Amino acid sequence: MRTYRELFGIREFRVLFTTTSLNVAAGSVGSLALGTLTYEETGSPLLAAFVMFGGPLVRLATSWFLLSLADLWRPRTAMMVSAGLMAAGHAAQAIPDLPMTARLVLLVVPWVLLSATGGSMMALVSEMVPEGSFVFARATINIAVGVMQVVGYGLGGLLLLTFTTSQLFLGAAATCLVVLVLVRLGIADHPPRASGPAVRRSRAVNRLLLRSPVLRPVYLALWVPNGLVVGCEALIVPFAGDGAGFLFAATAVGMLTGDVLMGRLVPPRYRDRLVEPARLLLALPWLFFLLEPSLPVACALAAVASVGYCASLPLQERLVSRTA
Repeated sequence: MRTYRELFGIREFRVLFTTTSLNVAAGSVGSLALGTLTYEETGSPLLAAFVMFGGPLVRLATSWFLLSLADLWRPRTAMMVSAGLMAAGHAAQAIPDLPMTARLVLLVVPWVLLSATGGSMMALVSEMVPEGSFVFARATINIAVGVMQVVGYGLGGLLLLTFTTSQLFLGAAATCLVVLVLVRLGIADHPPRASGPAVRRSRAVNRLLLRSPVLRPVYLALWVPNGLVVGCEALIVPFAGDGAGFLFAATAVGMLTGDVLMGRLVPPRYRDRLVEPARLLLALPWLFFLLEPSLPVACALAAVASVGYCASLPLQERLVSRTA
C-alpha cells in the first residue's frame, strides 16, 4: 500500500484519522488556554511549562503500572473512555476562579488514563492496514497531528484575542464529545489483544522490554531526544507571550513536513540511515534561541528543528517489527 487513495479506502482508518485530528485540535486549544492562564495567574515559566508539557512525564511514571490496559481493554472502549474523560477535564477547566491546585489535578488525571489507553490507537493502526504499510499509515496519522496542531495553536492564538480561556475550554470539551460519538459509530469493536491482571502484567512486560538488549536502545532513541526537545518547547509561552500560538504552529508545520517526507517520499531502505541526521536536525536550531531571536526568526528555527521528529517513524517501525 503506497497511495493515500488505498489507505483512505479503509473506512476505520478514515474514522481514526478524523478523530485523531479533532482530538489534537481540542488538545492544542485547551493546552494553549491553560498555559496562558497559568502564566498570567502565577508568572511562573516553570509552572506554565508543566501544565503544557508535563503530562507526558505523568504518563511515563504511571505507564509502569497501567500500560498493559491498552492490550486488556477493547480498543474502541479505551478510546471512548479517553475522549469522555478529556471532555470532562476541559469542561471543568472552564470553571472561573478555579484554584491552581485543582487545575493541576484536572490536568494530571487524563494523562494517567492515557498511560493505560495510549497504545490502543497504535495497535488499531497495525491491525487496520496490510503488512508492510504501518509506517505509511502511522506517518499519515502524524500528518493529522501536525496539521491540527497548526490549526489548533494558530486558531487558539487568534481566539484568545476575542474569547476568554473558559470559552476555549468549553469549545475543546465539545470537540472531545464529538470524538466520542465518532469512535462509537465508526470503529469496530475489536477484541482485546491479551488478558490478565493489569498491574502485574504491566510491570512484567515493562521489565521484559526494558531488559531486552534489542528493544532497550530503540526505546531510548524514541524517548530521550524527543523529551529533551519538548523541554525547549515547554518554554515557548514565557518566551513568546501572546505570540506563543504562532510559534507552536510553526513547530507543528515542521513536524508535518518531516512526517510527509519520511513516510511518503523516502524509500524504506533509506529510512534507518536518516535517523541520526534527523536527530541532529531536531536539536541544533534550538541553540540559536540563546540569541533571543525575533518571533519570525524563532518560528523559522522551530519549524526547521521539528522536521527532525520524523526520526520516530523508522524507530516505531523497528519497534513494531521486533515486538510483533
